[in-house]
Amino acid sequence: MKKYIKKQIIIDTDPGHDDALAILLLQKSGVVDIKAIATVAGNSTLKNVTDNARYIIDLVDGGIPIYSGSEKPLSRDLILANVHGESGLDGATIAKEEPLNGLAVDKIIEIIKTNPGRTSIVVIGPETNIAKAIIKEPNLPKLVKEFIIMGGAIDCPGNKNRTAEFNIFVDPEAAEIVFNSGAKIILVPLDVCNKIVLTMKDFECLKKGNLYRPIISMMKKFIEGINNFEKIKGALVYDALAGYYLINPSAYSLIKADIRIETKGEYTRGMTVMEKRTYGDKNCNINLVTKINKKMFTRDFIKILNS
Repeated sequence: MKKYIKKQIIIDTDPGHDDALAILLLQKSGVVDIKAIATVAGNSTLKNVTDNARYIIDLVDGGIPIYSGSEKPLSRDLILANVHGESGLDGATIAKEEPLNGLAVDKIIEIIKTNPGRTSIVVIGPETNIAKAIIKEPNLPKLVKEFIIMGGAIDCPGNKNRTAEFNIFVDPEAAEIVFNSGAKIILVPLDVCNKIVLTMKDFECLKKGNLYRPIISMMKKFIEGINNFEKIKGALVYDALAGYYLINPSAYSLIKADIRIETKGEYTRGMTVMEKRTYGDKNCNINLVTKINKKMFTRDFIKILNS
């Protein structure tokens, strides 16, 4: 019988309610081996998101190492998210503080170099840590298996300015480095994320699992924040959809795309600019997700988190 080998991953994250769902889903799925959680400032301050990461990991497995990373973007001031509340994870009872060790970039490089071609990085926050790792180790894009990135808005409005998705908006210079790196990139943009909204009724289906109470507490606050700022009555589970790609890639439709990052626009900071002309040469640098099977995702999301 062929031995099943778990997929090795690093999660680079700024937890975040949807980040929390992604981490819980991946760890409970049993199909991945999470080698590290790397934290980056984004949804909240580095201190908050690192404490949040400890809380999330303790819900499922306290053994995953946490490495804190960048406190701010490469060359800009940090702009925080609105929808996650003051702590970045409102509704969670954060009882432990996690020390800031500053090791994220070095550990990302170390893990990738130790396992060349075998480790994927799930990038579900601003891309500052990843860009710094590429600057420090230029061979990293050749050594990483793939980057699975939640980010960008292709044919839909942004959720931070008129054109940009939050993760890219926070540090467009970092995203530019990653997008132009030559690494294999799977991009999960707002376009597909906006089509999958989970309601409290969906989360109530998690009563069979031991994560029900903490998830319900977090999701009440998250849905409240989404409704206040984005006028949507439900949870947009962005990062969980990036994580789910590793669990069930058959639920995804992808196309090759040429996408660049706008770093200079007055109104378009962080825009993911796709080449849509039907003529001329294209330099396709992105595997763009254009559709996710909502029925499959919702079914598996509930089943895995109830397990």
